[in-house]
Amino acid sequence: HDVCHFSLLFVQEEESEEEPKLKYERLSNGVTEILQKDAASCMTVHDKFLALGTHYGKVYLLDVQGNITQKFDVSPVKINQISLDESGEHMGVCSEDGKVQVFGLYSGEEFHETFDCPIKIIAVHPHFVRSSCKQFVTGGKKLLLFERSWMNRWKSSILHEGEGNIRSVKWRGHLIAWANNMGVKIFDITSKQRITNVPRDDISLRPDMYPCSLCWKDNVTLIIGWGASVKICSVKERHASEMRDLPSRYVEIVSQFETEFYISGLAPLCDQLVVLSYVKEISEKTEREYCARPRLDIIQPLPETCEEISSDALTVRGFQENECRDYHLEYSEGESLFYIVSPRDVVVAKERDQDDHIDWLLEKKKYEEALMAAEISQRNIKRHKILDIGLAYINHLVERGEYDIAARKCQKILGKNAALWEYEVYKFKEIGQLKAISPYLPRGDPVLKPLIYEMILHEFLESDYEGFATLIREWPGDLYNNSVIVQAVRDHLKKDSQNKTLLKTLAELYTYDKNYGNALEIYLTLRHKDVFQLIHKHNLFSSIKDKIVLLMDFDSEKAVDMLLDNEDKISIKKVVEELEDRPELQHVYLHKLFKRDHHKGQRYHEKQISLYAEYDRPNLLPFLRDSTHCPLEKALEICQQRNFVEETVYLLSRMGNSRSALKMIMEELHDVDKAIEFAKEQDDGELWEDLILYSIDKPPFITGLLNNIGTHVDPILLIHRIKEGMEIPNLRDSLVKILQDYNLQVICQGCSKFQTQIC
Repeated sequence: HDVCHFSLLFVQEEESEEEPKLKYERLSNGVTEILQKDAASCMTVHDKFLALGTHYGKVYLLDVQGNITQKFDVSPVKINQISLDESGEHMGVCSEDGKVQVFGLYSGEEFHETFDCPIKIIAVHPHFVRSSCKQFVTGGKKLLLFERSWMNRWKSSILHEGEGNIRSVKWRGHLIAWANNMGVKIFDITSKQRITNVPRDDISLRPDMYPCSLCWKDNVTLIIGWGASVKICSVKERHASEMRDLPSRYVEIVSQFETEFYISGLAPLCDQLVVLSYVKEISEKTEREYCARPRLDIIQPLPETCEEISSDALTVRGFQENECRDYHLEYSEGESLFYIVSPRDVVVAKERDQDDHIDWLLEKKKYEEALMAAEISQRNIKRHKILDIGLAYINHLVERGEYDIAARKCQKILGKNAALWEYEVYKFKEIGQLKAISPYLPRGDPVLKPLIYEMILHEFLESDYEGFATLIREWPGDLYNNSVIVQAVRDHLKKDSQNKTLLKTLAELYTYDKNYGNALEIYLTLRHKDVFQLIHKHNLFSSIKDKIVLLMDFDSEKAVDMLLDNEDKISIKKVVEELEDRPELQHVYLHKLFKRDHHKGQRYHEKQISLYAEYDRPNLLPFLRDSTHCPLEKALEICQQRNFVEETVYLLSRMGNSRSALKMIMEELHDVDKAIEFAKEQDDGELWEDLILYSIDKPPFITGLLNNIGTHVDPILLIHRIKEGMEIPNLRDSLVKILQDYNLQVICQGCSKFQTQIC
C-alpha cells in the first residue's frame, strides 16, 4: 500500500507506555508514479504545494496529497536544489550539469544561466516577489549573488570562494547562511558583511558524504547540524562602542551538543528540534556494518546537552542502500509537517492530533482517558465519536467482568438514547447480569419499553425479594405493566404466603394501582406503620369502616385520634358498633371522646360506667364527677355491686344521702380524716353528731375529732361525752390545740367588735 499506517511505517525505540509525538504516512498518488521510474534528489516545501526534483532532471509541483499539478523538464541530469520564495510564486532550480533557472510560476519571467561546473545549491530571496528583492545565490565552487539591476539586467558578485564546494545554503530575511568544506558562514545582505564563521567539528568526515544541514528557526536563530554535532546560533546586534572595524552583528552559540547518529536534516518544532539521522549498525551475524533505518527524533536542546523526547525508526523504501547525503528533511512551518525525502520514498511526519491521541489510548485500552479526551476536544476530533468510544469502553469492562462499573458508565455514555439502552440491557441479560444494570436504568427521559423493566423485575423476583422490593419502591409505577407484576407477586405468595417483604411490596403495587382496599388489608395484617399515612393520603375512611378493630389492635392511640379527627367521615355510632365485641377497645375510644368533649358521647355515658368499672377504675370517679349525663342510680348500683367505696360515697353524697355516705366512710374506710373532711364539706350539724356518736368509743377517732372540729363544733360537746378512764392518744396536745383555737377565735371576735365600733 502506498499509504501505510504509522504503526507499520515506523518502530519506536522501545516498547513503552510513552505515546509517540508524531505520526507518519507515505506521500503517494503522483509521487508513487514518479519514484517507480525515477528517484527523488531534493524537495522544497511551501504551505500551498510541494516541489520535487529527481535524478533524471525533472521538477514536479505536487499538492499536499502528492498529486502532480505541474511538470518541468529542467535537465537530463540530477536536480541538486529547488528554492521557493515565501509567496510561492517564484522558483529557483539548479542541476548537476551547471544549469540554473529562476522563473515565475505564474508571471512568465525567467532567468537562465549555465556554469561550467555542477551547481549544488540555489536560494532565491525570500521576498523575491518584490521588485527591490530580485536576488538569488548559487553555490558550486563559489557562492555567487545575482541581482537584477535597474536596467533589468542581472549582475553577479562573489560572496565567497576558496574553501571547497558550497553544499548547503539557507536564506532568511536579510541573512544568508551557507556551508563549505571548512564550516558555516553567515552573510548580512543589507550591510554586505560576513558576520561569522562557525568551523565544523569533525573534519574527518567527507563533506560530500555527510553534508551540513542548516535551518533558520526564526530571523535570528540558525541551527547547524553536521556529522553528529548540533549548534544553535543566535545572531545579535553589536553595541556601537564595540564596533570599530567589526561587523554590526555577531553570532553567539547558545547551545551545542553531540547526537548518537549522523545528522541528515534539521527542523524546529516550537522550542524543540526535529532531527533526521542516518544510522549505521553492526550485524551480529556477519559483524559487518550496514545501513539501518533512518531515525526521526524530537529533542529538547539544553546549553551543553539535549534531552530526547521521542525517537522513531522509519521504514523508508530502499533504506538499505541509502547514504547520509541521500536523506533530506523539509518542513512546512505553518502546519508542523515534516517531509523525510529519500531517493525511493517520501514520508510525511505530522504532529499527532487529538484523534491520534485517542487512537493511542484505545490501542492501550485506556478507555476512560480516551473518553475524557474526546469529551474535552469534541469540537476538534474528526474521526472519533464520543458514543463509539463509550460503547467500546462498556464492552471492554464487560469482557473484564467489571459489570457494575460497566453498568454505571451506561448512564453517562448512553444518555437519553433509548434504543442503545435497550440494546445494552439485552447484552447484560445474555451474560446473566441484569441485576448489575438495574440501578442505573433511566426512569424518565428517556423511558424504555415496559418489557425491559418487567424483565428485570422478574429477574429479581426469582432470586432476591429485597432487591425486588427496592426497585418497586424506587421505580415509578408507570414504567411497567402493574397488573403483570402484581400477578407475578401473587404467584410467588402461593409458595410463601407469609413472606413480609412480598406482602409489603404487593401492598405498594396495589396502592399505585389505586386498589387501596387490598393494600390497606395487607398493611393492617403486617401492622405496618404506613397504614395511617395511607388512609389519610388517599382518604380511605370508607374502606376502614369494617377494619376499625384491626386499626385499634395495631395502634389504639393513633387509631382513636384518627377516628375522632374524622368524625364526619366515620360516625361515633359506627365506631362504637364496630367495637361492640371488643369492650376494652370501646372503652379506649369513648374515654378519649369524653376527654375531648363531655357531651358528644352522652348517649354512651351509662355504658361507660361499666367500661370504666371493668377496664379503667382510676378514671371512673373523675368520669362520675364530670359527666352530667350519667344515670346516678345505675352508677350507684354498679359501684355497690363491685364494692367501690369511694365511688359509692361520692354517688350517695351527690344523691343527697350524706349520712349513708358518712357511714360508709367510717365503717368501710375507717378513715377519720376523710370522715371529718366530708362533714366539713357538707357543713351539716346532724352529720357532726353522727360522726361524734360513731367516734365516742374509738380513741383514735376521738383524737382526730379533737384536732379538727374546733372551728366547726364546740369541742366541749365532745369532751363531755368521753367516758371516765378512757385512754385518748395525744390528749394533752389535742387539748392545747383546742385552747389555742378557742383563744384565737375569741380574739377574732373581739377584733370584729372593735372594728364595728370604729366604723
